[in-house]
Amino acid sequence: MPQTKPTTHVVQPPLKGQALNLALATAASVVGFWAWNVVATLSTHYARTMELSAGTMGILVAMPIFVGSLGRILVGILTDRYGGRALFTFVLAATIPPVLLVAWGGALDSFAFVLVAGFLLGIAGTVFAVGIPFVSAWYPPARRGFATGVFGAGMGGTALAAFLNPRLVAWIGYVPTHLVIACVLAVMAVLVWFVMKDAPGWAPNKAPVVPKLLDAAKLAVTWKLCFLYAVLFGGFVSFATYLPTYLRDVYAFSPTDAGARTAGFALAAVIARPIGGVLADRIGSKPVVLTATAGVAVLGWLVALQPVADVQAGPVFLAMAAALGLGAGGVFAWVGALSPEGKMGAISGIVSAAGGLGGYFPPLIMGWTYNPDAPQYKYAIGLSLLVATALIALVFTLAFVKTPARQPAVRSQ
Repeated sequence: MPQTKPTTHVVQPPLKGQALNLALATAASVVGFWAWNVVATLSTHYARTMELSAGTMGILVAMPIFVGSLGRILVGILTDRYGGRALFTFVLAATIPPVLLVAWGGALDSFAFVLVAGFLLGIAGTVFAVGIPFVSAWYPPARRGFATGVFGAGMGGTALAAFLNPRLVAWIGYVPTHLVIACVLAVMAVLVWFVMKDAPGWAPNKAPVVPKLLDAAKLAVTWKLCFLYAVLFGGFVSFATYLPTYLRDVYAFSPTDAGARTAGFALAAVIARPIGGVLADRIGSKPVVLTATAGVAVLGWLVALQPVADVQAGPVFLAMAAALGLGAGGVFAWVGALSPEGKMGAISGIVSAAGGLGGYFPPLIMGWTYNPDAPQYKYAIGLSLLVATALIALVFTLAFVKTPARQPAVRSQ
């Protein structure tokens, strides 16, 4: 009998420009996240100059999150049609006017003006929906956890905003700080337009928008991942945006001290996210997400106990950030592996929108349930809801989310 030759899987060599385009996409995301968080990171400035309550402050910092989250759905679909290079350039350039409007409104000490400008600033948050389909097109399915994880580290712009913005305001003033951010956005937009390239195998998907959305919405996995991403990435967004206010209310930190600690929190999540993506490539997303949700539940309970700053509270908050980043990387590795060809933009747009919306409501809840008359329980209700949600996500992942078929390991001949 003739012997059957064993099937071998041939790995394709890395595409030329693969690493460069991943780096450019990540850098564009960093700048976008920096601009997206300009209002949140200066929350103590607005609270002081406009005499805002905790609830009103929560509305202000949540507005860019809300708009940026919903906008990801449309931007993800447009990325499928026009490509990442065009959409990155558009998002970065379109963010410049809202940043300048925020500066104007803040200079006038007008809450309504800053709120409207914050609404428009939400466009900066759509940068994430551009990058996921863009970088996924550059990498094979077995490497998309790595690629989306590295790109996801672009949320480090949150850390940059938290660390730099209060200091820039102290050094050069409120309006000049926003001018600096606007200039960085302009430079990045030009760099993307002239240097970035779409993947060689990418082709525009010109299918009508509504059917594409409905098609993506029919997939059960889309909604399962929406829920998990809303908990994990939404948890990161809500902490990163509301933490300066929380640290002021609970630990009486100054704006610069609160900003430095928020930057540390964001940086821990940024480092953990690509690790989550790489682990998902190797062992699957399910154990990564289970570990993350369990960690968030335990650490949320510890945060509610208001550990003493900084020896006790510091490690707890850093561990919380790492758990959220790890889980977010694991969830989006699932998105990269499971999305059918040509639907990555629509699915990633919906899922990333859910993640942003997951970060919209917690600041509102934290502001509304804040109790200034209870020193040890100022945010107990909001943090208890976080613990309960993380436990629900843990059980949901364990019971209802199946481990997808993994890509076979590939070796060169």
